[in-house]
Amino acid sequence: MTAFKDEWDLGMALEVLHSETVDGKLWSEAVKWLFLFGPPPIREMISQASSIATGEFFPELSPIGYTDEGEPLYDIKKLAESLGMSEEEALAKMAELEAEHDVQSLYEAPKARTIQ
Repeated sequence: MTAFKDEWDLGMALEVLHSETVDGKLWSEAVKWLFLFGPPPIREMISQASSIATGEFFPELSPIGYTDEGEPLYDIKKLAESLGMSEEEALAKMAELEAEHDVQSLYEAPKARTIQ
């Protein structure tokens, strides 16, 4: 099976984003690839848009800290509640995404489990 990183390139992802007829699933895959593997300026724009969307649709969530790169960290329990799932389900999903894309999303904090 081809790794997700190798299934896309910058040109393909941008073409999907510019399409007016692409389905939502394909569009979200292109955004995910750009967020994980795209050039830094595009990753920054997607991160900013994600922060705005989080504030708009999940106003009860606020960062409990930030990574060294400035990415917000959230309490996994509050995140799971906001998404209507158990903490265990949320942790499992994050671990799956980490393994699948070789990126860190789970961080240990002194008194709480947090995610990026």
